[in-house]
Amino acid sequence: MTIIYVLIPIAMVFVLIAVGVFFWAVKSEQFDDLDRQSVSILFDDDNQQQAKQLSHSDNVKHKDSDEKPETPL
Repeated sequence: MTIIYVLIPIAMVFVLIAVGVFFWAVKSEQFDDLDRQSVSILFDDDNQQQAKQLSHSDNVKHKDSDEKPETPL
């Protein structure tokens, strides 16, 4: 029965630590963007950079040339 006098304060310390960690996480904005990390695994960084470069080079080609693009017959 005397072990309860030890276990109750230890349990209260664990609860206070857990509450403190939760409030620290909220204060440091850990819960602001919950969707980005769950979706970021689906995209490869190399493919995104290549796609940006390709779209940029296509835009530059069309803006620089005054000629109409050729249409196949």
